[in-house]
Amino acid sequence: MIKTPLCSLLGIEYPIFQGGMAWISDGKLAAAVSNAGGLGIISAMNADAQYLQEQIALCRSLTDKPFGVNIMLMSPFAAEVAELTAREKVAVVTTGAGNPSKYMPAWLEAGVKVIPVVASVGMAKLVTKAGASAIIAEGGESGGHVGELTTMVLVPQVCDATDLPVLAAGGIADGRGIAAAFQLGAVGVQVGTRFLVAEECGVHPNYKKKVLKANDISTMVTGKRLGHPVRQIKNPFAKDFLKAEYSQISDEELEALGRGALYRAAIEGDEKTGDFLAGQIAGMVNKEQPAAEIIKEMFEEAEEVLKNAGKWLA
Repeated sequence: MIKTPLCSLLGIEYPIFQGGMAWISDGKLAAAVSNAGGLGIISAMNADAQYLQEQIALCRSLTDKPFGVNIMLMSPFAAEVAELTAREKVAVVTTGAGNPSKYMPAWLEAGVKVIPVVASVGMAKLVTKAGASAIIAEGGESGGHVGELTTMVLVPQVCDATDLPVLAAGGIADGRGIAAAFQLGAVGVQVGTRFLVAEECGVHPNYKKKVLKANDISTMVTGKRLGHPVRQIKNPFAKDFLKAEYSQISDEELEALGRGALYRAAIEGDEKTGDFLAGQIAGMVNKEQPAAEIIKEMFEEAEEVLKNAGKWLA
């Protein structure tokens, strides 16, 4: 079995996080992943503290294992959910879409391990100095908010820039991806898109069908003009948004076009006006499975790949 420093740091069996996906990563999915030996993560998304409180309570009713909360720092409720996670003393907080430094003293005082998602070496250095416990280096292959650098390029540079444990994210959906991440210097992985089709994931069935039907060129990136690009599966909404992005409409009008689109996809399953966020790796995700089966299958394959890692050495 694969064991890394991440396992002992967090008290988990497998060095894998389930990504914090808005309107998708709820208490039920997080509990299923934690019960399977990974670290399940609840997404605080753009919701208020009351919603997050309910999801934390749900997760705790379903597992006694460690789990985390992902806070999107662009959220208007970021401050109140940050305070809630400190008060609730959740095991881990992951952060994205911003700099978490101003919230970190309260989290650290509460004994919360802070593991930010970064898309650059500069941010990795910043959160290292601020007291992070580990870092998630996420390449632009991932679904949702993305940076410019690929996982292959970003991970080794982040590993060179910090002495903290590094997790690789973006473009990982099988054991080969896990093995590759370890070879790049990471000691764990974060996986989002494959957990979209976990049996315990309550996302709308139309969303799961989109992922299962995807191929290697099924995703596209929009939102670069607004400064926070996202990767999604191609559909009428995504294509219309991209067209509008290069039109003469104002940024405010463009923002309004995207408002509520992820909810329409994840909750309502609207295939025309919904925004189906997913990573490029969706083309390799082709079956719905229990979370425990997903994790076990990925790590068994990774073990085999790593055992044969030296076969080309003379």
